[in-house]
Amino acid sequence: MEKPMTWRKSSFSGPGETNDCVELATADGEIRIRESDIPADILTTTPGRLRTFIRAVKAGALDHLGR
Repeated sequence: MEKPMTWRKSSFSGPGETNDCVELATADGEIRIRESDIPADILTTTPGRLRTFIRAVKAGALDHLGR
């Protein structure tokens, strides 16, 4: 039987279940990411790849994608 994942959301999201946000969980050495209002859609990645993505976002390397 699979152990249920514990999902965490940012403290900036506010209290309660009505605040839709990105949630994270860990399982089997991987990181799972989902949107709280669409919990069945889960993105799976490694800690290293997520770290690289976050660094790129912080550095503005992906800003051109929003234009």
